[in-house]
Amino acid sequence: MATKEQRTKENKQASMQRSDRLTSEEPVPAVVEAVVGRTGMQGEVTQVKCRILKGKNAGKQMRRNVIGPVRKRDVLILRETEIEARRLKGKISKGAFS
Repeated sequence: MATKEQRTKENKQASMQRSDRLTSEEPVPAVVEAVVGRTGMQGEVTQVKCRILKGKNAGKQMRRNVIGPVRKRDVLILRETEIEARRLKGKISKGAFS
């Protein structure tokens, strides 16, 4: 029968492996090619199209949601490049891009 300390150690190792799945690569730079629009409840999130500059997905273009000021030709540092943001639908009525 495993002791409490052994179970705690096993649980920590298992959780580290799960959290490591998406962040297995190091952060990579991406350049903003287009500002698509604003999203979020108050329009606080900007959706952009960016091109990955390094890593295994270099050259891939993808949509990402960005919080804070962003404009064309800015460089973003992405923690992961596997997940892409959903495409915006309909007319955006909030923010500077309406």
